[in-house]
Amino acid sequence: MAWVVLVLSGILETVWVALLHATRGFTRLGMTALFLVALTGSMLGLAYALRTIPVGTGYAVWVGIGAVGTAAYGVVALGEPATGARLLCLGLIVAGVVGLKFLH
Repeated sequence: MAWVVLVLSGILETVWVALLHATRGFTRLGMTALFLVALTGSMLGLAYALRTIPVGTGYAVWVGIGAVGTAAYGVVALGEPATGARLLCLGLIVAGVVGLKFLH
């Protein structure tokens, strides 16, 4: 169960980062409120998961999911470039996250 919560928390990390961009420097009240809800949920889920998952592994997986998810959001929603080198680096992050899960 902790791993499921950790993955969902990593996805929520992507959500709050996207919402952080949408707040336009916290000038949009609705987006700021959604950002705070997503941030809180992400942190609570991470805290729950770290009760049973080692902190180094859990945090690295959480950040990896958030980093890859945020980069994917940037490419899909914001038109950021999806170069081969960038995709290779994201693939390396995914490989590291998967490796940490299975070497846990």
